[in-house]
Amino acid sequence: MKLCFNEATTIGNSTLEQDLILCERYGYDFIEIRLDKLREYLQTHCVADLKAFFAESRLKPYAFNALEGINFRTPQEWEELLSGLDLFCEVGKEISCNKVVVVPTNDVGHKTVNEIKASSLEAICAIDERARSNGWPMDLAFEFVGYPNLCVNTFGQAYDIVEAANMENVGIVLDCFHFYAMNSRWEDLERLDINKLFIFHIDDSEDLPVGALRDEHRLWPGDGAIDLDRIFALLKKKGYCEMASVELFRPEYYDMPAQDTIRIAKEKSIGALSGHWHIG
Repeated sequence: MKLCFNEATTIGNSTLEQDLILCERYGYDFIEIRLDKLREYLQTHCVADLKAFFAESRLKPYAFNALEGINFRTPQEWEELLSGLDLFCEVGKEISCNKVVVVPTNDVGHKTVNEIKASSLEAICAIDERARSNGWPMDLAFEFVGYPNLCVNTFGQAYDIVEAANMENVGIVLDCFHFYAMNSRWEDLERLDINKLFIFHIDDSEDLPVGALRDEHRLWPGDGAIDLDRIFALLKKKGYCEMASVELFRPEYYDMPAQDTIRIAKEKSIGALSGHWHIG
């Protein structure tokens, strides 16, 4: 199992440049590059700088994170979203990264499950078409978000959309926190085709009721209420051993020096995962 770092974990105390240096220092295999940090980086660097770093580093890019709010956008909002995709394609060509996380929309009003599904499929197809027109086809990793006001908020609902898309380059993101937060069903996870698991986010959670959890309630892997061992065992039984990406948004972790956040995130992740996989 390879270990990946999701830049949300240091969104409040680091930059892409610093994350790259520290993830290399502490021996991560991969990094998920955030759109906001990438845009900030390119204000003072060029894409060639990023390409040169990865050419000389053990650390490699795994995915771009993320195109957020893909459902029910106005034409102007849709073009804003696609501008992020265009940037991912431009950079992805240079650093050999062709995976992007796509995220549903919150507060869509009284839309039905079928309307949400249709909107998601339409958006996924349009994003795929735009990436191909940019000359850099992307693997699209669809991520449900475990909040009541997100229009796709359980694993089962998201996986139904991925199955309906029936595209080789469309898969799912499994985030342990989001799986726990809206009480996604274990039987839905059991039916996962492991080849459709494109990204695996690891984290833990405070013990709050269903629907009450938000990103700030995330904890280091192994320090919370999620039955991580059950998730890990199920995935291992299916033959999964690709990657695990630590993703935390906890404000008190942002108050730490970034090097401590990145170091502890690795230590805690290895501690949680090592009972099921060899890491590295």
